[in-house]
Amino acid sequence: MPGPLADVRIVDLTAVVLGPYATQILADLGAEVIKIEPREGDILRHAAPMKHSGMGHIFLHHNRNKRSIVLDLKQPAGREVVLRLARNADVFIHNTRPQAMARLKLAYDDVRAVNPRIIYVAAFGYGQKGRYAAKPAYDDLIQGMAALPWLYAAAGGSSPRFVPLAIADRITGLATVNAVTSALYCRERTGIGQAVEVPMFETLTQLLLSDHMAGHTFDPPVMPPEYGRMFAPHRAPYATSDGYICLLIYNDKHWRAFFRLIGREEMFEGDPRFSSQEARSRNIEEVYAFAAQHIATRTSAEWLQALNEADIPATPLMSLDDLRNDPHLHESGFYTTVEHPTEGRLRAMRSPDTWSNTQPDIRRHAPHLGENSIEVLKEAGYGEEEIRRMLSDGVTAVPASPDTEG
Repeated sequence: MPGPLADVRIVDLTAVVLGPYATQILADLGAEVIKIEPREGDILRHAAPMKHSGMGHIFLHHNRNKRSIVLDLKQPAGREVVLRLARNADVFIHNTRPQAMARLKLAYDDVRAVNPRIIYVAAFGYGQKGRYAAKPAYDDLIQGMAALPWLYAAAGGSSPRFVPLAIADRITGLATVNAVTSALYCRERTGIGQAVEVPMFETLTQLLLSDHMAGHTFDPPVMPPEYGRMFAPHRAPYATSDGYICLLIYNDKHWRAFFRLIGREEMFEGDPRFSSQEARSRNIEEVYAFAAQHIATRTSAEWLQALNEADIPATPLMSLDDLRNDPHLHESGFYTTVEHPTEGRLRAMRSPDTWSNTQPDIRRHAPHLGENSIEVLKEAGYGEEEIRRMLSDGVTAVPASPDTEG
């Protein structure tokens, strides 16, 4: 069966991580995604490692199930192609600052003029009603603006540092998928298209302050703006006698079982710091320190076996190698291998969702730059002579060497 978004057509002007991650998920869900790229291509094409120029590893993961067409949007003919594609599209999506889209005459009103039912989704750095509206935004910058590096240092890190993952891009990418699918559902009910803005700064700030608004949730504030549990010095993988484990002794049942494991059953009733969820929350640093002291006395294997038998949530601390070789991920079908026509055998990750009737799947390889330029133009109604003229004028392009070049 086709994916749940089969027959949804998306004009995709996104680049780097945020937008392509969102449109890759939508493409996996069955949408037809036409990726519009400049002559130099999406910058993530050029992020090593890669086998061939223009086919970097992150690009391969985030651009499967899409078709690529090269268009010079600064030329009127290139802009006209975009608008012609938008006429028959359901979604128009970009992650460029609105001011730049306005200069290209591809703002919402421009696109809506050719397709009033379009869902026009813009994912960018900052909400457009505030003073940061026109500021450039990249993952590292948004992490800094949303206080993630500061949190790392405040929680005991040696100095502020970024999360070693493009987390702002991908969280906002997920929010963008949510915006697209929700707007499509709304249009099905009302028949009306609309513009949706998904700002990185506000999206990540909402995520962070859902925990760390804390005492400032109340007006006037009752405590500082931080969730104490997240700052506890021992809120980290626990050191065992030979390594580390991840452990969360969370509710009353878990704590009773843990006290039995260490031979201190009297503590649950006898020590007011541990006797209830609220008490543990108010004494969280001491609670974590107590657990850390006892976890250090046995090996990781001994603890994982004992904790599992006691039904206390615990896992090993995984590495990247562990993830790549994890038996559960292989058994669940998360990993698959695909054959790319030029990049060879690739290890890919399937959509983590499981659908009983419309399972998302990998249908197309990540395209070379302009691999589908001619076929997309033909589908849009352009004739052979018009396409030759566009190629000659640099409005569009095709791969220079399909075997090696992106």
